[in-house]
Amino acid sequence: MIHKAGFVNIIGNPNVGKSTLMNALVGEKLSIITPKAQTTRHRVLGIVNHEEYQIVFSDTPGIIKPAYELQSSMMDFVKSALDDADVIIYMVEVGETALKNEAFFNKIINSKIPVILLLNKIDKSNKVEVDEKIAYWREKVPNSFVYVISALEKFNVESVFIKIIELLPEGPPFYPKDQLTDKSERFFVNEKIREKILTHYKKEIPYSVEVETESFIEEENIVRIRSIIMVERDTQKGIIIGHKGSAIKRVGAEARKDLERFFQKKVFIELYVKVNKNWRSDKNQLKRFGYNQN
Repeated sequence: MIHKAGFVNIIGNPNVGKSTLMNALVGEKLSIITPKAQTTRHRVLGIVNHEEYQIVFSDTPGIIKPAYELQSSMMDFVKSALDDADVIIYMVEVGETALKNEAFFNKIINSKIPVILLLNKIDKSNKVEVDEKIAYWREKVPNSFVYVISALEKFNVESVFIKIIELLPEGPPFYPKDQLTDKSERFFVNEKIREKILTHYKKEIPYSVEVETESFIEEENIVRIRSIIMVERDTQKGIIIGHKGSAIKRVGAEARKDLERFFQKKVFIELYVKVNKNWRSDKNQLKRFGYNQN
């Protein structure tokens, strides 16, 4: 039996729907999703296993021009995704004309790696506009296979999945066949808490936050978690906690419900807030939080 295996790396501008697509392709909610830009900070792998193939999907941060060290580290994840890809999924939406980083765009259009270009969110457009955009992108990225999709509605996602299998190279699996992702349980705890912060807090607060799980104890019927929410300033600490702790209680309650679905057992979660000044610009801190790859 011929076996196929490969890395399928999803890239695009912020808020284009990369995480929604990967979750749809994998069949699990591995990547957090919010309406805010830069929700995805890490490269998250989702692994689909079949007796005839293994697809390692890679969700990456949205492509931006970095303004501080954290964003530079985020772009390092994107660079690595281009380097090891067997298939590139380049996602755009109606209204886009190019990646925000021209160097990445040039790499894609000159790539010898198969490129699938997905025009997402077509449910928010009309047929005339969609046809115009298909023609535009076929000319702009002539080496690509172009599909129109709605990742949120899962429209045409199955057709893309079939094309991915067709393009995969032959080879043995990269990971054990029962593995779903490369990330730890603590990573998903951190991300789920951060998703709630992105959802409920405004302005700079969500971007000044990092989450670190200090304790993760899994018992037969319950998971006991203690996590620290890092902020950069004392004023941010007060906002995260809220009046009489109301804001942080909401974050904890919503994260707990999602984590109980994820782990399929009861969850007890304790949240604390700590000031960690300028962590976004501190290479040592970023390495500690899993950002710096070099």
